[in-house]
Amino acid sequence: MHDILPADQPYWERINQVIKNLARAYGFERLDTPILEETDLFVKGTGADTDIIEKEMYTLRTKGGDQLTLRPEFTPAIMRAYLENGLSGLPHPVRIYSVGPIFRYERPQKGRYRQSHQANFEIIGEKEAVIDAQLIQLFFAMSKELNLKNLVVQINSIGCPNCRPAYRKKLVNFYKNRKKELCLNCQKRLEQNPLRLLDCKETKCQRIAQEAPQIIDQLCGDCHNHFKNVLEFLDEVNIPYMLNPYLVRGLDYYTKTVFEVLPEGEEGDSAEGGARQKRQIALAGGGRYDGLIKLLGGKDTPAAGFAIGLDRIVNLMKEKSVKIVQQKRPLVFLIQLGDLAKKKSLKLFEELRRAGLEVASSFSRDTIKSQLKTADRLEARFSLILGQKEVLDETIIIKEMVSGIQETVPLAKVVKELKKRLRK
Repeated sequence: MHDILPADQPYWERINQVIKNLARAYGFERLDTPILEETDLFVKGTGADTDIIEKEMYTLRTKGGDQLTLRPEFTPAIMRAYLENGLSGLPHPVRIYSVGPIFRYERPQKGRYRQSHQANFEIIGEKEAVIDAQLIQLFFAMSKELNLKNLVVQINSIGCPNCRPAYRKKLVNFYKNRKKELCLNCQKRLEQNPLRLLDCKETKCQRIAQEAPQIIDQLCGDCHNHFKNVLEFLDEVNIPYMLNPYLVRGLDYYTKTVFEVLPEGEEGDSAEGGARQKRQIALAGGGRYDGLIKLLGGKDTPAAGFAIGLDRIVNLMKEKSVKIVQQKRPLVFLIQLGDLAKKKSLKLFEELRRAGLEVASSFSRDTIKSQLKTADRLEARFSLILGQKEVLDETIIIKEMVSGIQETVPLAKVVKELKKRLRK
């Protein structure tokens, strides 16, 4: 886990503002779910045989005997909130987004933290391929706003309950004579979740996976047409993508489209390299999960969504030296000398702020020299100097920081005078 230090806050503020603006533009409304959920929600929704459930969850038992888990991902929690709070009764599609921390007990490595931060976008109640493409388009709109370039989508289709069983059988037949060559985890996956054999990071398993039958060749007509339409929509909006037949993602609820977004050139030249790399630097990932809501007790409702790794976005922005335009600098710096002036300045500071002026001060410093030095560092355009004499006379000194010219004006007219000068 890690601290987000003051020096990094501008990156987070910028990212959160872009997310908020794009969510509004694309018609998403915000939903915040609790950090703690019942453990069974994730076991049922994410999949009992996934790495998240088997290895990565922070789970606790309360004094009352409830088994709870720190949220390892958003989607099951959002679907639970959708079902419990009457959102299923709203006109569909329902567009929801969430931002916040997730918790996974993972091996620390570049861009991964045991408490990390995600933004999730979910579209519930729409089965058309254009939705899959629009979610990817939304991420690329975000990356453009953040000045992140040269990104590429890795994309695949993992079929549906109609065509996946036949592929699963074919995959098991391929692997059964190679079981002893697999890592221990994959030997277990062969029995429980064969698709995840393609996603293993072990070198020896990746070599075998390159010879495995590809699901893209086994899709039913509906899945084939859906995937073809997704790619055609991506072509239409000029989003770069590459087909990755080994991309399955580690969650049981996915159907049809799955995708991840990576920096171009870092996705690996082979399946082996790609799998190893994408686990470290994928910026976003998601897909379609048409059966999840029914699995959680709701009606059969199609849905699609994706998650953005915000910590990784920040790291990439820093690596690429993306400049963050700070908020407007303080144009006015309030200098006070003596206790009487400090008392008066507290009220004046708020008056200036409420008047819409950018204002800063340093109440803990007593000398005019130190306060003027701070005003220079903040690149203030004007300094207001208030001493005991000015308080008694009900005046204040306006000092132009560049020229050094200063003028005494009535305290009651300082806001009007400053606005006039700022307009010039």
